[in-house]
Amino acid sequence: RMGKRRCVPPLEPKLAAGCCGVKKPKLSGSGTHSHGNPATTVPGSSSGPLQNHQHTDGNNGRENVSDLTLGPGNSPITRMNPTSGALSPLTRPNGTANSTKNLVVTAEMCCYCFDVLYCHLYGFPQPRLPRFTNDPYPLFVTWKTGRDKRLRGCIGTFSAMNLHSGLREYTLTSALKDSRFPPLTREELPKLFCSVSLLTNFEDASDYLDWEVGIHGIRIEFINEKGVKRTATYLPEVAKEQDWDQIQTIDSLLRKGGFKAPITNDFRKTIKLTRYRSEKVTISYAEYMASRQHCFQNGTLHAPPLYNHYS
Repeated sequence: RMGKRRCVPPLEPKLAAGCCGVKKPKLSGSGTHSHGNPATTVPGSSSGPLQNHQHTDGNNGRENVSDLTLGPGNSPITRMNPTSGALSPLTRPNGTANSTKNLVVTAEMCCYCFDVLYCHLYGFPQPRLPRFTNDPYPLFVTWKTGRDKRLRGCIGTFSAMNLHSGLREYTLTSALKDSRFPPLTREELPKLFCSVSLLTNFEDASDYLDWEVGIHGIRIEFINEKGVKRTATYLPEVAKEQDWDQIQTIDSLLRKGGFKAPITNDFRKTIKLTRYRSEKVTISYAEYMASRQHCFQNGTLHAPPLYNHYS
């Protein structure tokens, strides 16, 4: 089954969302999931350490929806051509898309995020605009830390933003304003990993099962037990990394979105689901330092070389 294709998601302007890659919750097979202890089994629970960020209409167009994403196996750096004017279609299982096309997302985008964060933390003026494409895309910026790559902040938007200003804004928002974590500090920089995800290929699904694990990210809209519209999203890698099937993913997403009543198959059928794909690249602080080695003197970054880098 194929859903109706859209160029951009039908969401309110400047819609923002957070994402988290924390513990792997253990879910039962299929059917109704009670999710006993929300602090340990439900991603983005409304209580306990995994704070829930859920959407209610009329919140200045901003939606905080905690996403379980970016597990321990981050993909390697991909050096790609940044000059393409639009996102290339990602490969479909039936091979209909051309997998040889260059992607838009590049390691340089992550480096720019590190530049922005470094300059902010050390009080330097922000770096000049980078050279990669400034075309608009929905995007996420994710920070993880340590050898086990624990989540340290992730905020993004489903509203297409020009990449230069969008990455700059969400670099600082995800690093400093993710309400699940304290702001990042200078001391944490050497342990950080940065991921940039660009979202594309938004489609209206025909029903709540009209998507594929490991291929699509999903965003659901539903009416909770109090009659309030809620939304929640998982990026494409989430279900596969958690070893969830479609029902487990949908039920986890409902709980993350704040639905507390028993989940029945009839209720699942009322969900409005949008599926999408993403391009993602991740680099470590060490890799960032290597790419900017001409900007460092005795281990300290100075503002003028950063400006020269983009001049």
